[in-house]
Amino acid sequence: MKIAVTSDNHFDVNKIDEDYMVQKQAKYLLKNKIGVYLIAGDLFNKFSRSMRYVEMLQELVGDHTKVFFVAGNHDMLNDIEYDQLESDLSPLYLHNKFYDVPGTEWRIIGNNGWYDYTFADNVDKTTEQFWRWKKSFWIDTGIEQPMSDIERMDIVLKQTEEQLERASDKKILFVTHFAVRHEYIHYAKEARFWNMINGMAGSRRMEKLLDRYQPQLVISGHLHHHFKPLAKSNGIYYNNSVGYHNNRIDEWSSDDFFTEWTQRLLITNLE
Repeated sequence: MKIAVTSDNHFDVNKIDEDYMVQKQAKYLLKNKIGVYLIAGDLFNKFSRSMRYVEMLQELVGDHTKVFFVAGNHDMLNDIEYDQLESDLSPLYLHNKFYDVPGTEWRIIGNNGWYDYTFADNVDKTTEQFWRWKKSFWIDTGIEQPMSDIERMDIVLKQTEEQLERASDKKILFVTHFAVRHEYIHYAKEARFWNMINGMAGSRRMEKLLDRYQPQLVISGHLHHHFKPLAKSNGIYYNNSVGYHNNRIDEWSSDDFFTEWTQRLLITNLE
């Protein structure tokens, strides 16, 4: 079974015509005989647009390709509430769910993920100080939630561990949006603002959980750097973010979205 993985397409930020691009992506997936296409979050700054895109893509590829996505923080910014995110919104929405790949021993487990400030462990700040900083400076201030970030991450870890326990007889591909490895985190001696952002990158507790269960493949997004595959224990970690291309931030190595998407796309076989 051939799978393809992407994250952080940011169609709206990148000013991409989604009706045109969904046709091009569908043709590419079909031409390359992709059996499963995984999206690790951040398609749009509005959940309904992300959901619409995934539904259009699934309709175009039909039974040839299964399309799944988990939500990133940008997808969560508008027209979606926490309780809705935790519900079974669509067969294409893989949060806290799994998909057993036909004809293989593989199980794909999805969770949106979250953060708990533990990747900012070089900053001497309290949980309350991180929370106040986030509410003043970080884009996620627009995401309403009925709990603290620590409590939200507690739920994510409980969900993930339960899914991993149930898959003890399977090969596991785990897909989430937020960072899961400290090797992905950039620690700057002078850039205090950047070091605070690290608190919203992901969770060292998730890293430790995955170290315990050792899934064979781990997919994440959120960070737009071009990371090389990271081999740990008996698993390989990937981040295949497309990222931003605008006058303020240029993270692409090519001049057009489709080229960048194909260059950043992870394609591999599940056997």
